[in-house]
Order: sequence, then C-alpha cells, then structure tokens
Amino acid sequence: MPLQRLERAELVVPSRSVGGYRLYGLRELNQLRALDAMRSRFAVGLAELAFALRLRREPDLRAAVETWLAGADAALSAQAPPEWVEWEQRKHERLLAA
Repeated sequence: MPLQRLERAELVVPSRSVGGYRLYGLRELNQLRALDAMRSRFAVGLAELAFALRLRREPDLRAAVETWLAGADAALSAQAPPEWVEWEQRKHERLLAA
C-alpha cells in the first residue's frame, strides 16, 4: 500500500520534518495498521475507504447519499416481485397445502 496514495486520499496524513520527510508517530502507525486490517477483513479498496472518510467529513454528501439510499429502498419495495418469484411462492404454497 503506497504511502503517497494514502496521504493523497487523506487516509493517513503524517507530519513533515523541516526537510519534507514524512514523520510517522504512534497515531499514524495505528491508522496504517487499522487500514490494512480493514482492507483485508472487509475486502475494500482505498477509494472506498476514502469515500467513507468523505461521508464523515461532508454532511451534505452524507445527507445526499442517505436520501438516495432511502429512495432506492422505497423504489425496490414498491416494485412488484418478478414473475418467477410469484411462481415459486405459489409452488411452495401448494407443497405446504398437500
């Protein structure tokens, strides 16, 4: 995991020395370990983690995503089930009635 990419995505931002070298303290090292563990455990990429960070930092973006998700949920629940679902349901009802 290239450190420059993490810094550009603002996932881990170390302080800098006078000469411009990155200085990783205990906090940054813990962040690096946690990022590595999350990437392994949840199979997420840096872009996804960076987006999650943006959601925390930008309330307007978070609200827009929540609204979109609520609309997607409502649209899905308003749709009639596909024909095959109804067929399967009738089949199971007949089996249970027998």
